[in-house]
Amino acid sequence: MCWLLAGCCGLALISISVAPDPAVQITQKPRFYGVKTRHNVAIGCLSTQDLQAATVQWYKADTYDEQVGNRDEIVKEKKFTFFNSNPRQKFLFISDVGIEDKGLYFCKLNDTWGPGTELQVVRPIALPQALHRTNMKDGLIILQGLVLAGCIAAVVLRRQQLLEKNDSIYEEPDTDHIYEGLAIETCGGDLYEELSVYAQADGDEGAEAPWE
Repeated sequence: MCWLLAGCCGLALISISVAPDPAVQITQKPRFYGVKTRHNVAIGCLSTQDLQAATVQWYKADTYDEQVGNRDEIVKEKKFTFFNSNPRQKFLFISDVGIEDKGLYFCKLNDTWGPGTELQVVRPIALPQALHRTNMKDGLIILQGLVLAGCIAAVVLRRQQLLEKNDSIYEEPDTDHIYEGLAIETCGGDLYEELSVYAQADGDEGAEAPWE
């Protein structure tokens, strides 16, 4: 019985010793940075295992969906430096950041990639400059409103002029003056057919017509 227990314990120890190591998990902190220019930034790469013997590399990309082969490897220089905080954490330090440093930074532990850290860099704006830009924007909005109102007024005025012109073209003629100047008293109460009598004056040719 004792030999059986010893054999089972031995097999358990052997299975544990030859069992594969769990997959290495990598995280990056922080996942997002938003800073102004000329600041310093530190990005951490954390692993579930010790990183003393591991090769850690840093890469930069423009977007998350950019292919791995297009990511640019970061070389240690004056702006970019690497340092270790503890056996399971390594840092990328970026000094005096500029607008050109914005992007996504990935750490790579052997063949395992980190999730990435996004860095956004903005230029500081002085308060007077910000107020000036705001006033300029408000002025442009008011100017656009005035131009739009002027265009609408011009269209309405032009349409009104066209309507008035059309009304004047189709105006009914005035026919009340057809018989103007013919005095009824000179007709003597005769019928309309007898008006031809008065077409010529009585007597001499130079005499005036009765209605004159």
